[in-house]
Amino acid sequence: MARSFFQKVLFIAIAFLICLYGDLYPQNAKSIADSNNQFAFELYSKYKLQKNNIFISPYSIYSALGMTYEGAKSKTAQEMEAIFHFPEDKSLRCDSFLELVKQINKENKKYELHVANALWAQQNYKFLQSYFNIVENYYQANVFNINFSASEDARLKINNWVEEKTNRKIKNLIPEGMINKATTVVLTNAIYFKGFWLKQFDKSATKEMDFSLDAGGNVKTQMMHLKGEELYFNYMETDNFQMLELPYSGEELSMIVILPKNNTLAGLEGILNAENLNLWQKDFKRKKVDVFLPKFKFETKYFMKDTLKEMGMLAAFSPLADFSGMTGNRDLFIGQVIHQAFIEVNEEGTEAAAATAVVMLKALYNPEDKTFIANHPFVFLIQEKSTGAILFLGRVNNPNAE
Repeated sequence: MARSFFQKVLFIAIAFLICLYGDLYPQNAKSIADSNNQFAFELYSKYKLQKNNIFISPYSIYSALGMTYEGAKSKTAQEMEAIFHFPEDKSLRCDSFLELVKQINKENKKYELHVANALWAQQNYKFLQSYFNIVENYYQANVFNINFSASEDARLKINNWVEEKTNRKIKNLIPEGMINKATTVVLTNAIYFKGFWLKQFDKSATKEMDFSLDAGGNVKTQMMHLKGEELYFNYMETDNFQMLELPYSGEELSMIVILPKNNTLAGLEGILNAENLNLWQKDFKRKKVDVFLPKFKFETKYFMKDTLKEMGMLAAFSPLADFSGMTGNRDLFIGQVIHQAFIEVNEEGTEAAAATAVVMLKALYNPEDKTFIANHPFVFLIQEKSTGAILFLGRVNNPNAE
């Protein structure tokens, strides 16, 4: 059955997996990475019925709402814990987040990958210093005092911070009108990645090819081609899909592309989860592969309030929310969660960025030689081979769409 025009290009699941080897990093960091990954695919399932491209940074969302969760109590905390799979043990949870931030921001890398957190607090508003200490010490966040009464100035200041931390790729994260005099706290996360393929595509080999669409028919797209006697990659396949790993320079990060056979994107998405991904990766074998991959570049933006409420996070968005861990009083609730992401894949490598803002209001306010031709839907993940924490997850419905 033909699908819509936009839904044909398979699902891009871009995911940075930060796996902390047990002998090198605390095992609890692997635990929080696994929780992050479980949330990643559960969130993806909420967007997969959309007809357009999908691209998110699960880690960015997870981190921003992790900082928010540290101030939650009672039912508000219980609902967030269920959705994000946060460890109940505070010490384990905080140490895990700290190790993830350190792993992402480590120095002397052959790629660019860094994350930044910030908490923007209404000046002269009473907050608990103990809460500030948690986000500063374990999430490595900067705490800024800001005057939300000057709404537009505050909005521009936060957006400028996000733009700077994402190498100018995420602009105008918080739209006009989203900040007002009732805004009391904004929590932000920004993540940026740029890596070059370990084995780069030759630009002269890029040719125009047909890309099949779910609605039927084809579009012309620029298809990159990688071929050679020495081109061996981790590869596996089943009756339903092929899976390929393309490493970046330094071999600490890689992109995993999952290409369904017979163009059955919906069938692949139905079995895509963190547990299956781990199982499939165990079946990787080194194969000489002739690779075809489309160039693509696009941006996405999500206002996540309704989606998170559908997932069961209800109390946090109600004026009856309990974030007394921030101020000592039940005087704050979440007004909106905004997420924006950017991705570009070309012959040299990949550039990706994302940012998340949690806007909080006063509670009194009410708002074998193989051929791999990705010319139809495919899934891919970008992986930091030391844990498994998904930093980006997405889908391309049309490589030409922006």
